[in-house]
Amino acid sequence: MAERRETAIPVETTAQAYLELLRARGFEYFFGNAGTDFGPLVDAFARFEAEAKDRPRPITVPHEFVAVSMAHGVTMCTGRPQVVMTHTIVGTANCAGALINAARANIPLFMTAGRTPLVESGLLGARDLHIHWAQEAYDQAGMIREFLKWDYELRNFVQLEAVVDRALSIATAEPQGIVYLTLPREVLAEPQTEFRLNTVPADFRRERLQPEPELVERAAARLAAATWPLLITTRLGRDPGAVEAAVELSETLATPVVEFNPTHVNFPSSHPHHLGFDPAPLLGRSDAILVVESDVPWFPSRTGVNPDARVIHVGSDPLFARYPIRTFPMELAIRGDAATTLEALTSEVKRHGTNQNPMISRRSAALRGEHDGQREAWRAAALAAQGDSPIDFDWLSRCIGEVLEDDTTLVNEYDLRLTQVSRDRPGAFFSHSPAGCLGWGVGAALGAKLADPSRTIIATVGDGAYIFSVPTAAHMVSATYNLPILVVIFNNAGWGAVRKTTQDLFPNGWAVKTGIFPLSDLRPSPAYEKIVEAHGGYGERVERPEQVRPALRRALKAVREEGRQAVLNVICKRE
Repeated sequence: MAERRETAIPVETTAQAYLELLRARGFEYFFGNAGTDFGPLVDAFARFEAEAKDRPRPITVPHEFVAVSMAHGVTMCTGRPQVVMTHTIVGTANCAGALINAARANIPLFMTAGRTPLVESGLLGARDLHIHWAQEAYDQAGMIREFLKWDYELRNFVQLEAVVDRALSIATAEPQGIVYLTLPREVLAEPQTEFRLNTVPADFRRERLQPEPELVERAAARLAAATWPLLITTRLGRDPGAVEAAVELSETLATPVVEFNPTHVNFPSSHPHHLGFDPAPLLGRSDAILVVESDVPWFPSRTGVNPDARVIHVGSDPLFARYPIRTFPMELAIRGDAATTLEALTSEVKRHGTNQNPMISRRSAALRGEHDGQREAWRAAALAAQGDSPIDFDWLSRCIGEVLEDDTTLVNEYDLRLTQVSRDRPGAFFSHSPAGCLGWGVGAALGAKLADPSRTIIATVGDGAYIFSVPTAAHMVSATYNLPILVVIFNNAGWGAVRKTTQDLFPNGWAVKTGIFPLSDLRPSPAYEKIVEAHGGYGERVERPEQVRPALRRALKAVREEGRQAVLNVICKRE
């Protein structure tokens, strides 16, 4: 039986006991957008402040989408789960898209919500507002259950510790995800005198899934025998230790690495074995393909794969069992922690004597040539566009790459061209969830700043993503909690993805012939830079390519030296 050491804490309500439990379990922040169900917690936080208890720190976020995105941002930087609370079912509805993002990104989130009071009279906290009837649902969690690992409703004070600890255990178990707990007002308001809780430190750290040795041996044999192996990844870098392991495996085998739609720094972009962000040119010749933590390693409708290729998938859930359909070829599926599995593969590959194989050195030299040629082509594309007006995405991205310093973290939502920036250090770059619910970037950037206030955070977003980010709420939080970040808006005055997919589907269709793309235009484009000015921040509109570099310097001066948030509204060409 697990060790248990109890301590007794004087409390007046279940809500006070709940905060004491969150404090004991190490939560630093409590992200919330309060409603009438929060009364017991508001009072409990007031007692905490009077007693100088600074954890968990309440962070008021006046929109639930931003609250969840901030929690997502803290966790992606630290690995530590965060707690969010919203107002009953309506608050849950407001954050549904952000929850989908977090679920598909395997963020261990402790999501909580109030619940419409259970009773109409007779208990403290009973219904006393008109909304307390209309807001009740038969199944509040049902609205988001498909994207949850677990949900429950707190029934009474006695089970408080057991319920919270179970929630955290499930959220942090691989594959990690979201748990959802509803908290009725009567239960939170119930009078108490003492809360006895276990003080033995609970270990909710990310577990290390050990791969099956036999599968590792088989995979290593396939890789060692390959003429042209290939490693494709999307998010192995969510564990920084896996990046070093990937480098060692790549150097052992002289394996090219492609980051397809990367959400993290998965492999140093300056490494000579890094061959960019599109696996399509390599799939036809590759005879062994190692897919590590990638839900979509290529697009089957657009890309042909060597029919003789042996394809090996590695990850905490290599089958992506929560995806309704996913049918990529798969000879082996190895369920294991990315770092541990890559280290085991490297060790096993070395047993095959690859260091004595002259093919390895020849392949490494060939990769360096391809790598250098790629970089020169990328650089040439940006320089060729440096005079274009409206401003080209490649040129804007290259200028952003030039201002990056060691203390800078990039948070990208779609538009940054990764070919134009250096991404070598784990934790220096994060991108949106594969679910792609717009609006994540600004809130996540605020979370990254909260996680490490010493870092400079640059968020790169499209104009549509900026609209979805609830900018008034986000800028208010930035000002309130002294979280200065730079937001660069790639403003092409429209839904670029909608235009592109229409062109791809119907290259000779009416939209292409007429230049008319209904439902994809965001004109007239407002002065987005004025929104941040309303919150005391620095805003600037940038229309000419030669203005980009000096504008970035001015905005970064505001962030780094003046402690002010900044927005650059960069007028870009439509692509």
